Amino acid sequence: MTAQLAQPIIDTHVILRDGDMVLMSQRGSPYGRYRWHMPSGKLDKGEPLSVGAARELYEETGVVVDPAHLRLVHVVHHRHGEGHGRIGFFFEATEWEGVPQNREPEKCLALEWFSVHDLPADIIEYPEAGLRGYLNGTNRLCEHGWR
Repeated sequence: MTAQLAQPIIDTHVILRDGDMVLMSQRGSPYGRYRWHMPSGKLDKGEPLSVGAARELYEETGVVVDPAHLRLVHVVHHRHGEGHGRIGFFFEATEWEGVPQNREPEKCLALEWFSVHDLPADIIEYPEAGLRGYLNGTNRLCEHGWR
């Protein structure tokens, strides 16, 4: 018997950081509606991780970041219920061009800056695991939702 190979969805998340402030997006679509997360999205087939992260950030906020200026800071292997696994790559961006604007109002209710010392209580668990892992700096990988 041959084992089935995992086919996880690959997500990119960008922690846009300005000093102790991080940009958060409030979801407007059904999953996680009214809750917060960082600009993120799925990696396109054949796309390098950093390019996908920069693309998603631009699509959602209009902010331009050079993929070479993104720093990988955390990885989350996530499982939602009985669904397929996802692997989320969390990048930090501290250099960029532009002012964040909500470019996807059908998916995003608001963009807001929060202090890393006063984050909203209602962050979606999966991206929160990556953000907290990055901020705690203790481990570069966490497995979320597998137990």
